[in-house]
Amino acid sequence: MSTAPRIAGVDEAGRGPLAGPVVASAVILDPRRPVRGLADSKQLTPEIRERLAARIREQAVAWSVAWADAGEIDCLNILEATLLAMRRALLRLPIRPTGVLVDGNRLPRLADLGLEAGARAIVRGDQSEPAISAASILAKTWRDAQMCRLHERYPGFGLDEHKGYPTRTHVAALRVQGPSAVHRRTFAPCRIPGK
Repeated sequence: MSTAPRIAGVDEAGRGPLAGPVVASAVILDPRRPVRGLADSKQLTPEIRERLAARIREQAVAWSVAWADAGEIDCLNILEATLLAMRRALLRLPIRPTGVLVDGNRLPRLADLGLEAGARAIVRGDQSEPAISAASILAKTWRDAQMCRLHERYPGFGLDEHKGYPTRTHVAALRVQGPSAVHRRTFAPCRIPGK
């Protein structure tokens, strides 16, 4: 077995929406099979994200996706739910990383993972670390696909279009229909008056 370091990049998608899960991904890239064109997922078109996501899944040493659902977000708060999703993504990797790079300024609980190379949080890491960029792309594409599936179950909100973000049309639909089972009830536009 190779003794090369296995550094997992970790990022999330979906902290700001009013509906759906917060999704995290962990990716260990293969230095012998670099994925060209990696960048922060928000800077890429949906078509390019999908192409890159397929390449990442094919060429990475290991990858995983995990999430915390709307109920967990309401129970924990969005920051803690994000950190939980990140931890779950790391635990789902089929091989153990030797180190972890996380986008942002906070790390999930990692003490029990036994990382040889430690862990580091990097602000805007999705713009500077290829493994974090790859994780950003997988998290975003997985979440977008999930929001399209949720649109089929909860029509009338336009989840397939805005992916749960607080657009005018989404907030207007909430006023008319009230929140669905996948809306985050602790987020102000989803709160039911009097409850």
